[in-house]
Amino acid sequence: MEERNNLSARSAVLSALLGIHPPRLPARHLVRLGGVFGIAEGTVRVALSRMVAAGDLVLSDGHYTLSERLIERQARQDESRDPHTRPWDGTWEVAVVTAERRAPADRAALRHAMTALRLAELREGTWMRPANLVRAWPGIVTGQCTLIDGRPHGDPTPLLWDLDGWAAEARRLRRALDDAEGLARGFLVSAAVLRHLLADPLLPAELLPAGWPGAALRARYDDFDRHYRQALLAHLEE
Repeated sequence: MEERNNLSARSAVLSALLGIHPPRLPARHLVRLGGVFGIAEGTVRVALSRMVAAGDLVLSDGHYTLSERLIERQARQDESRDPHTRPWDGTWEVAVVTAERRAPADRAALRHAMTALRLAELREGTWMRPANLVRAWPGIVTGQCTLIDGRPHGDPTPLLWDLDGWAAEARRLRRALDDAEGLARGFLVSAAVLRHLLADPLLPAELLPAGWPGAALRARYDDFDRHYRQALLAHLEE
């Protein structure tokens, strides 16, 4: 999947703030970032105003900061780059929806939470994954599901994730990092890598095919990001 070249002002702003710590930049930097993609200053400023109104950003002293909701997204993004795992003993986490009369908003919130927790849906209302990740269960999950630890007969991994597809895209993105020249292209490829890492199921090694490229992509991206962020910030501060 090729990286999108028609980046919107909103996407450019969010990607920039999600990629820095703390996620805070002055308006002039964000305007200059828009210029990297040929986005007019007025378009960037309109987007910033709309994002503040929508609760995506907080404006203070001429600086824009991610809202609390998007800071949580940044934390998930950071986790995808340096996941917190534990040795796997063969146990699987299973979450079965047992709540009745759920509102559509509650259903959507649960699906979002399950995706963030990197569980996959075996069938409607039954989510599972190997118990090798270190994280807490949020209330949206414990309020709607019964949680079970178990060991399936056979390996359900092929039913839950397209590992071949993820691996093929990871290898393509690693090559794209090697070929990414210029601020605009580097920005697009960087954002694509981070999106892809968020989709990594983070399975234990015992369940991964030989030559799994997850660690190699992370290592290559960390090296790329160190150099790219320096170049980007230097450009924004000119």
